[in-house]
Amino acid sequence: MKQSSFGLIALILGSLFILSCSNGDSMQENQSYMEIIDSISEQQWKQLSRKNIYFGHQSVGFNIMDGVTDIMADNDEIDFTIKETSELSDFDEPVFAHSRNGENRDWQSKIDGFRDKINDGLGDNADMAFFKLCYVDITGETDVQKLFESYRQTMDQLQKAFPETVFIHATAPLKTTKTSWKTWIKKLIGKDHIWEYADNIKRNEFNDLMRQEYESTGRLFDIAKIESTYMDGSQETFEKDGNKYAALVPSYTYDGGHLNELGRKIVAAHLLNMMAGLAD
Repeated sequence: MKQSSFGLIALILGSLFILSCSNGDSMQENQSYMEIIDSISEQQWKQLSRKNIYFGHQSVGFNIMDGVTDIMADNDEIDFTIKETSELSDFDEPVFAHSRNGENRDWQSKIDGFRDKINDGLGDNADMAFFKLCYVDITGETDVQKLFESYRQTMDQLQKAFPETVFIHATAPLKTTKTSWKTWIKKLIGKDHIWEYADNIKRNEFNDLMRQEYESTGRLFDIAKIESTYMDGSQETFEKDGNKYAALVPSYTYDGGHLNELGRKIVAAHLLNMMAGLAD
């Protein structure tokens, strides 16, 4: 009995080793995030630099803004005034403004916080505006349908009230998925609840709703898709009950959730590319 148990564990660990090696191989073919930036024309940069932009966020948002700053340092054509602010006086001149929005682990506070900032004057001053949720806002216990409906109703109201503002929509960031040998044993024995997967599954469900609603508009900043995609096009995923779910690429993070220098540049490059297209 003990021998068979050890054999099962060895098989699982061997499979994990092979999977980790294959992910490492795919990273050898990474293209530079600068290829995304280089696809943006000088005229698009000029148009974007004339815009007033507001981005509400928490910690991963700071990672993304650090990525924007990194990219600016590498590219002389990009000329943004970046300020951590939501004060109306800072929108008298073109600015890429960003600030904390709402409270972590309380998604309603983030929806309400963004709504209040827009209604209190930003809607009349921002050419583009958006906010993002954090991965901590969506857990295995979250009612994602309720969350999505609250978000959609609020954004519909804001778009009607401020038709000249381009409202961008963002999927929720992901975390890496923990897959220890205990996790694989839970899967093998058919355990219903695997806590290592539960939070990311809910984030995937919310993000699918966001894609169904907003992907066709050209205004979806799909953070989750970017975070889960290697630059060679392959994707970081895990499976549960025959369904495949996206997870954060491990090499894009320093702690399983926040973005490291590589991850933040990749996400920021995609954001700038999308906004440049919207600025035309």
